[in-house]
Amino acid sequence: MARTVVIDPVTRIEGHAKITLHLGEDGRLDDARFHVVEYRGFEKFCEGRPFTEMAGITARICGICPVSHLLAAAKTGDKLLAVQPPPAARKLRRLLNLAQLCQSHALSFFHLSSPDFLLGWESDPARRNVFGLMAADPDLARAGIRLRQFGQQILELLGGRKIHSAWAVPGGVRSHLSAEARAWILERLPEAKATITTALELFKGLLDGPLQHEQRCFGDFPSLFMGLVGPGGRWECIDGLIRFVDSEGRIVADGLSEDDYADYLGEAVEEWSYLKFPYYKPMGYPAGIYRVGPLARLNVCESIGSPWADAELKEFRQRSGTEASGGRIVTSSFAFHHARLVEIVACLEGIEQLVADDSLMTDRIRASASLNANEAVGVSEAPRGTLFHHYRVDDNGLITRVNLIIATGQNNLAMNRTVAQIAREFINEPVAADAEIPEPLLNRVEAGIRCFDPCLSCSTHAAGQMPLHIELRDAGGALLAERMRE
Repeated sequence: MARTVVIDPVTRIEGHAKITLHLGEDGRLDDARFHVVEYRGFEKFCEGRPFTEMAGITARICGICPVSHLLAAAKTGDKLLAVQPPPAARKLRRLLNLAQLCQSHALSFFHLSSPDFLLGWESDPARRNVFGLMAADPDLARAGIRLRQFGQQILELLGGRKIHSAWAVPGGVRSHLSAEARAWILERLPEAKATITTALELFKGLLDGPLQHEQRCFGDFPSLFMGLVGPGGRWECIDGLIRFVDSEGRIVADGLSEDDYADYLGEAVEEWSYLKFPYYKPMGYPAGIYRVGPLARLNVCESIGSPWADAELKEFRQRSGTEASGGRIVTSSFAFHHARLVEIVACLEGIEQLVADDSLMTDRIRASASLNANEAVGVSEAPRGTLFHHYRVDDNGLITRVNLIIATGQNNLAMNRTVAQIAREFINEPVAADAEIPEPLLNRVEAGIRCFDPCLSCSTHAAGQMPLHIELRDAGGALLAERMRE
């Protein structure tokens, strides 16, 4: 008897989604789907607004990573003005993005995912969260919270507020780095470095022990990887050009401009999800599956460019690189977690280098011009991957069309494949009609999505605890089994 298992909502992610597991007549898994059930209407209601407002408006798409949209919008505005921001402004934008990556990665690892690693997949769901972690290891939980606070405080020191700042603007930024802000960052850097050192040692120990199974079955499959790289293939978080590599380490495409994204990115839709399914156009849909984000950025780059981060990158590849790629490429989606920690190291080293630069304290931080183009594309690396903003404007500078390609959407095909692989690994026997749904299985399927740290949100988030409701129904829709998490 065919049936569908529904996990709704998926918990400990940013936004609302559900997962359906489709069982065939023989009780075995046929398919698994990750559904995004909220609608983002920003592209439509931005129409008619002045392009100069887009940075402030699109920053409100998300309360977790507003900086990513802020920077992509500001870069698109640079092109509409046909100006180059002053060097100090470019460095200040980079500093803002490094702080954003740091705070968002800390949130993903310590708040959302580490309860699975540290409290156990089979632990009580009521305790398997950041509050359970605080009870079990208060020092680690506190350190993780303060690491995120470090990144957020830098955002506030630069932009005047932790979220939804409109500090980056077409042509540059609104204010320089103050002496007080620089002193605060330098004072808190040692603590942040100590925290990430502890997290890396802890996580590597878990990878060597109880997490080996998850590394093998949480979305370990071949795909393309896409990200920005700088000169010499260096790791990049805001400037640079697009590179694609495959799972064997071959460069499939390199030096691509965001201006030409429509030539190499297609956007498919499915009737069962509001989230688009971008794919690498030359390979077609869905064969052109690719991944973005921290794992992809570490796979596409040749080096990071700072000593500690490069040492961690080398170990990351030695630990998890595939034999087919000569250890160069890591294909398991579970490695997103380790990649985030490596990127936090890169961010801390980058922040330390930037705040020592006196040029960030100059007032020459903004170029001005009138409208000089009617269409532009901006790109930036968000915590979850490469983010594109594409605007068309009329001669008065009013928006006539917007297309946003967000990182989570680009991982959509990979998230679905990851969920299916995990479900097949743990539902390896036919499921009886009256079978109770085991909690550890449910949690592992959800955790497959958490590897990607998807962000499905607009500007608002659910308040309070999220419930979980799973139903097992037969082909006729009759309820066979049910499980509730209040």
